[in-house]
Amino acid sequence: QVQLVESGGGLVQPGGSLRLSCAISGIVSSRYVMGWYRQVPGKQRELVAGITRSGRTNYAESVKGRFTISRDNAKNTVYLQMNSLKPEDAAVYYCNAQSGIFDYWGQGTQVTVSS
Repeated sequence: QVQLVESGGGLVQPGGSLRLSCAISGIVSSRYVMGWYRQVPGKQRELVAGITRSGRTNYAESVKGRFTISRDNAKNTVYLQMNSLKPEDAAVYYCNAQSGIFDYWGQGTQVTVSS
């Protein structure tokens, strides 16, 4: 019943921007710490950005200053604004919701950064 559905991925040129969305259903997202992760083939999934229930954010050093995570609890939606995209940002991006024992994942959305 719980669903996290990412959208907004696609192909962009280096230096471009994308806004990813994570639509959440089946849970009250305000009760969860939310995060965006990314993964490339053959590599571990890594945390890109996280946001607490109170709105405090943290970022991977590689994206700090370029990416912004936000949440709209009334809409049960989490966003990742990605600016100044680099080829190394290309990955499948996953939305995550966690609280204690609970840990939910979306299906991922592909981000490609190429000239």
